[in-house]
Amino acid sequence: MPQLEHVFPQFEPDLIEKLKEHGELIHFSEGDVLMRPGQYFKYSFIILNGRVKLYREGIDGEEFFLYYLEHGDACALSMICATKNEASALRAIAMTAVDALAIPLPFMDVLMKTYKGWYYFVLETYRSRFEELLQVIDQIAFHSLDEKLSFYLKRQFDALGPRLPITHQQIADDLNSSREVISRLLKKMETAGMVVVSRHEIMRGRL
Repeated sequence: MPQLEHVFPQFEPDLIEKLKEHGELIHFSEGDVLMRPGQYFKYSFIILNGRVKLYREGIDGEEFFLYYLEHGDACALSMICATKNEASALRAIAMTAVDALAIPLPFMDVLMKTYKGWYYFVLETYRSRFEELLQVIDQIAFHSLDEKLSFYLKRQFDALGPRLPITHQQIADDLNSSREVISRLLKKMETAGMVVVSRHEIMRGRL
């Protein structure tokens, strides 16, 4: 198991020991589904290594990208669903190999009541994810598709670096658009020097 002391330096030593004692290390390969709509949880996951992508699915099966989970992150929505014994409304896919610490639901209550480090970690998780979701909602409700694309690419560059190994179809799927429309907007952005576009990669320009 990765050294939890390094992943969570803010946690009390006793909390670290309890997580090692009760948590289960689970490995996911690239492309594995960690969470799917309709699923009920026995555990809540904390990501120790790797990157997970979360989507919201619509009634007709369309998907919309929400956010990434990476080193030291937990999914606030999965925590809420797990605590209230509600089914997930999200899909989570491993974008790389992932190591996750699975924490049994009955133990979550003990952690919240006993350890300030865990209590503040959960609050910060809720706060940061809530802010991310507000940004996503703002883009959906109040901005045009070219603005949504710009916002989407900035988030991807900030998370993954200046070179994105991504296709136009993948972007279209994440933004619930068509490949043709996305390709046209990317060409417009490339002409403006904001990005450099190839078939399977997009490089950051002045974006």
